Amino acid sequence: MGQIRHIFGYHSVNSALSVMPGEIRGIYLQNKLSDKRSLEIIEAAQKHHIPIRQLSRKDLDALVPLVNHQGVVAEVIYPGDYTEDYLKVLLEKYGQDIFLLILDGVQDPHNLGACLRTANAAGVHGIIVPKDKACGLTPTVCKVASGAVGLTPLIQVTNLARVIELLKKNNIWIYGATEEATQSIYQISLKPPIALVFGAEGTGLRRLTKDSCDFIFKIPMQGSVQNLNVSVAVGVSLFEVVRQQHV
Repeated sequence: MGQIRHIFGYHSVNSALSVMPGEIRGIYLQNKLSDKRSLEIIEAAQKHHIPIRQLSRKDLDALVPLVNHQGVVAEVIYPGDYTEDYLKVLLEKYGQDIFLLILDGVQDPHNLGACLRTANAAGVHGIIVPKDKACGLTPTVCKVASGAVGLTPLIQVTNLARVIELLKKNNIWIYGATEEATQSIYQISLKPPIALVFGAEGTGLRRLTKDSCDFIFKIPMQGSVQNLNVSVAVGVSLFEVVRQQHV
C-alpha cells in the first residue's frame, strides 16, 4: 500500500508533475500567488485533473513545518517501504545487468536526497540502506531527490552484512569506497552485475561492511581536501560505472 507524503518547492513539485502525475492527490498553493512558476504548476495540475487548493502561508507552514516550501506543496502517494524481499524482484528483473547502490548509514537528508537523484540519473536499479542509524524518506529527502523517490526504490534492510552476502551469492560484485584502498576507481573494472558501497558522513564504511566487499577503491584527490562529501563521491563513482559501460 502506498504512503502519503508531502513534497514542497517549485522544482520538486514540477518534477513530480512530470514523472508521476498519477500519484499526486492534490496541490496546495499559497493564496494570491500568481507568478510564472505558480501559473505553470496550476496549468500542469489542471492538465492532469489534479485538485488545487489555496491556503494561507500559516496553513502551509503547519502542513510542512520548518522548511522553505516556497508557497507550493503537493500531496503524493509513494510506494510503501521496500524491504529485503524486494531485492528478489530486482534480481529476477535485471539479472546480470543489475546495478545497485548501498549506503552504509548516511544520516543527512540532503545527502540521501542527492544520492537518490544521482542514482536515478545514472540508471541505478535500487538503493539499499540499513533501517537503523540511517536517514529514511523525510520530506527534505523527497525535495532534494526531485521526483527520484518515486522512481528508484529505496530498500531498507535490518542486516546490511547479510544482504551483501546474499548479493554475492547471486554473483554480484561488491565494491566499497574507502580512503584506505590502494587502487583508485580509475584503475579497476566496474561492470555489472555490481553494487557500490559508501559509508556514513565523516566515519566511512563500518569494518564489517568493508570486510564484506569483494574490492575496495578510492577516489584520487588532487588538492588539499582529503575527502569528498558522500553524495559527491557517489556521483563521481556511479558515473564512472556508466562511462565504463559505454566504452
